[in-house]
Amino acid sequence: MLGIEEVAAEAQQVTASLAWEPTRCTSGGVLHGGALMGLADSLGGYCAFLNLPEGAAGTTTIESKTNFLRAVRGGRVTGTARPLHVGRMIIVVDTELRDDEGRLVARVTQTQAVLPRPGADPNG
Repeated sequence: MLGIEEVAAEAQQVTASLAWEPTRCTSGGVLHGGALMGLADSLGGYCAFLNLPEGAAGTTTIESKTNFLRAVRGGRVTGTARPLHVGRMIIVVDTELRDDEGRLVARVTQTQAVLPRPGADPNG
């Protein structure tokens, strides 16, 4: 639904892009911050999922911090998510969003809680 394309995924790096489109913009033709955050959250969640410890059911975002650094008025935004910390209960992911010229548009740090499988002992 977000229009995310060109997904490439490995445990150490997940990348994808989002095209500028008028329906994703605020006034003045600037790509909406929510669209950028949606891209980053999707990449971060995917990266966390690929790094789940054995026996985990999934993850959920418990904190997300975004720094917006530049407006996007055309082209595509490419996001790259990488794990910063992979633990039994918490996974932290850093995501960079860059424009077509490679300029940093936003940086997102997410904390993902690891969800245990139903009936599993959360203390291992």
